[in-house]
Amino acid sequence: MSGLLEQFSKEFQNLIGQFKLPLENPILTFSILLLIILFSPIILRKIKIPALIGLIISGVIIGPNGFQLISEANMKTGFVNMFAKIGLLYIMFMAGLELDMQEFKRYKNKSLTFGALTFFIPLLLGYPTCRYALNLNEMASLLTASMFATHTLVAYPIVSKFGISKMEAVAIAVGGTILTDTAVLIILAVISGSDNGIINASVLVHLTITLSIFSLIMFWGVPKISRWFFSKLESEKSSQFIYVLSVLFFAAFLAEVAGIEAIIGAFVAGLVMNRLIPHSSALMNRVEFIGNALFIPFFLISIGMVVNVNVLANNPWAWAIAGILSTFAIFSKFLAALATQLIFRLSRPERQIIFGLSTAHAAATLAVINVGYTMGILSIEIVNGTIILILVTSMTASFVTENAGKKLRIAQTKNEPLEEPSMRSQHVLVAANELKGNESLLDFSVLITDKSVMNPISVVSVLENDEEAEMRIRRSRKHIDDFITHYNSGEINVHAMATIDHNLSSGIARVSKELAADIVLINDNSKINFLKRLIGDDREHLLSVCEKTVFFCRLNHAFSSYRRIVVVCPVYAELEEDCKQWLERVLRLSKELNLDIDVYSTRETFEKFKAYRTHRKFNADLAHYPIESPEDILPKLATINDHQLLISVFARSGSVSAFAGMESLPQRMEKENPNLDHVFVYPSQSLSDLSFAAYDDMTGSPIAAGVETIQRISKEVGGMFKKADE
Repeated sequence: MSGLLEQFSKEFQNLIGQFKLPLENPILTFSILLLIILFSPIILRKIKIPALIGLIISGVIIGPNGFQLISEANMKTGFVNMFAKIGLLYIMFMAGLELDMQEFKRYKNKSLTFGALTFFIPLLLGYPTCRYALNLNEMASLLTASMFATHTLVAYPIVSKFGISKMEAVAIAVGGTILTDTAVLIILAVISGSDNGIINASVLVHLTITLSIFSLIMFWGVPKISRWFFSKLESEKSSQFIYVLSVLFFAAFLAEVAGIEAIIGAFVAGLVMNRLIPHSSALMNRVEFIGNALFIPFFLISIGMVVNVNVLANNPWAWAIAGILSTFAIFSKFLAALATQLIFRLSRPERQIIFGLSTAHAAATLAVINVGYTMGILSIEIVNGTIILILVTSMTASFVTENAGKKLRIAQTKNEPLEEPSMRSQHVLVAANELKGNESLLDFSVLITDKSVMNPISVVSVLENDEEAEMRIRRSRKHIDDFITHYNSGEINVHAMATIDHNLSSGIARVSKELAADIVLINDNSKINFLKRLIGDDREHLLSVCEKTVFFCRLNHAFSSYRRIVVVCPVYAELEEDCKQWLERVLRLSKELNLDIDVYSTRETFEKFKAYRTHRKFNADLAHYPIESPEDILPKLATINDHQLLISVFARSGSVSAFAGMESLPQRMEKENPNLDHVFVYPSQSLSDLSFAAYDDMTGSPIAAGVETIQRISKEVGGMFKKADE
């Protein structure tokens, strides 16, 4: 027995020895990095740090200048370095692949003007700043100034969510991206093709010849071969994906042979394949998935490994560099947006949209700074400062775009009436696995449904996909019969079905699309354990994958016991794209139960709702109670008795009616009055343009939360002085 224990101890010590830092085993290193890619965005999302920044921070922590999980040798020559290079190429390939050429053509002249301004203003003002304020040499100053000129459309998902992506200001900013990023890459090509930083006539002649050959192959040969390949192997999706990767890496190779950086070849490959790969195709989805899930995160982690925290901690000049870089990057982009506004006589919100979309520095900036550092042109201080610049500009861009987007959305819909939802779109999906415990939910679905709609309700059971899935499907037939029997008492058509999926939320999201449902009803569950709080509770998970309007219902009392309906709305609730979907159902509920409605909202929201009620000829009396924020209802909840139904409207993150503190408000409402029946409504929101999905986690929420906190403090302090005066 002792010999066995000794052997066990020896093997255990050997296992522990494999974790000696820095890690040397490539398989263990790879698995650790994958776990970091998996968990760092999930954990840091809770403290409002975007995934892009979270992965860079993870690289700082595990790198040779941090806890040394990864050795410097492995970072420079091992598989980490190889995956990071692929990730960098992938970023530039996606940048070329995602450019919207149709929008560029539509506003070509204005986009070219803005593109020239947002390129030359940062470049011409940035060069002397870097040369004399930061004391960089000529080549480093030119490269850093060109970094100011480039930008990434981090804030694009915000305008997409607001429904203003087709507006002129947005098209100008997106079109300008094509020009400025291309111009920066041309500068990078000249610098990378120079002779140890020296640019002379022979260098330019050499570049002209090699780039001509490169351009001939990429813009004439590759498109012809690609069209032939896609036409012959249209059904072979895997082969198409492999071919796209081959074009990417072959273009990078040709660029290196031509004497320029490989990332320029990757960008050109993206431009060439832009017309051949539809943005909403399955092939585009595969290309984006593998990049966003694996290669690009490796590159972001590798950037963090380069950052030297000791330099930032011990050298005040490093912080000064970061401050100068961030301030000038924002200021120069503002000047370009201001000049565009004056030339084309745009409104102030349109200028802010252009500024917000063009001020963020991320993908192309990382590419430029990585090349400069690798070539020895830029110092570690500039790299450190650039990481801070990315964080500051990304947050600034998101915050500015969010505020300006709301103003444009308000101006766009101020005088537009709310139109009723079409009969075709009215379809309620009830998520329930068995009848017991869901009777009230099913009855509620009948009350909010127009009886004249054909097939208005579907009841869906989502079963777990495991070894017993087939057996569960057979058992679910009894529950389906129970649902049909339950509905037979009313004159309404009901469709019941069972489906298999990995989890409830994914199944509901998938089936809601298949059935073209406009509203999803689900029983609310407020019991959240630690794991759910870490990776997201049931509500949050469902809202992240399902774009439909969702009703989270807790209905414990008989409908006949209700005396009034209390509706709480956020500011600008009437501006949400599908506000009419839930408003129609609330008014129909009041008609069925013969109840009046108390509306807690702003005056503008109430007037829109009142006009909609009149237009749809509902007879419910609407009483208005002005509030500035849904949080103002909290002190009143304790006075609301069990004879009232609370319907509180929230918003998806990043939408026009979203507000700081929204995520925690449902739990706070439940805590104030746990016995109150409620329906928490989250209006539908179309998913952002897939082209910009990589930046969808970049929001202004951290800054907005800070501003909201300051406003609350000032409000409380003002209230204290007011009481003292009284």
